[in-house]
Amino acid sequence: MKVVSLVPSITEALFDLGLTEKEVVGRTKFCIHPAEKVKNVTVIGGTKNINIEKIKALQPDLILANKEENVKEQVEALMDDFKVIVTNVENIEDNYYMLKNLGKIFHQEEKAQLFNLKIYDVLNHAKIESPIKVAYLIWNNPYMTIGSDTFIHKILSEIGFENIFKDQKRYPVIQTEDLAEAELIMLSSEPFPFKEKHIKELKKFYPDKKIMIVDGEAFSWYGTHIAKCENYFKELISDLKHEFH
Repeated sequence: MKVVSLVPSITEALFDLGLTEKEVVGRTKFCIHPAEKVKNVTVIGGTKNINIEKIKALQPDLILANKEENVKEQVEALMDDFKVIVTNVENIEDNYYMLKNLGKIFHQEEKAQLFNLKIYDVLNHAKIESPIKVAYLIWNNPYMTIGSDTFIHKILSEIGFENIFKDQKRYPVIQTEDLAEAELIMLSSEPFPFKEKHIKELKKFYPDKKIMIVDGEAFSWYGTHIAKCENYFKELISDLKHEFH
């Protein structure tokens, strides 16, 4: 079966489930994991600007897309010619069923189940002792954060963080002063690549707050990725323990 994946975290999941470059024939330029395998897969554009002609040339049996990451009109155009599955992952339960379905489609049920169990295990062990009020920024200029109907929000909540923008939806634009209530400001490594200089900029307003760069993939990549974040979450939590206790 020839598959085109329009979603970085799904591309990673396909290879984790044991598919090869012979099966995964197309990917986006943002599909970067696993590096040694994706480098042999044809790039069909970005997640938001898919090259439909390139996909047609690959003649896939199946295209995997995502409601949030891909553009509706582009995905619908592909549906005229190909079988397309549109995923929608807003929480851990959605992720569980998505992996289960991928396991079924590719006859890798056992592998999918092992990843699902590992994800629950990782999240069960990644718990902070008492809630910390957090603002999680995904974009700079303007600052953008995450509302309660996002996968990132669900992961933060699982660990015990309280998102100060939980009353908002999707990805609201905010001002620096809106961060006043946060005890901790997380600057995500993606989609905007926050760096140390951005911490310094915020420190001018909030010299006493804990502001840190976090691994955006650990919080936003669904599929199999969280199964590999055990050590990352452990280190993050022990770092915060010293700060907040």
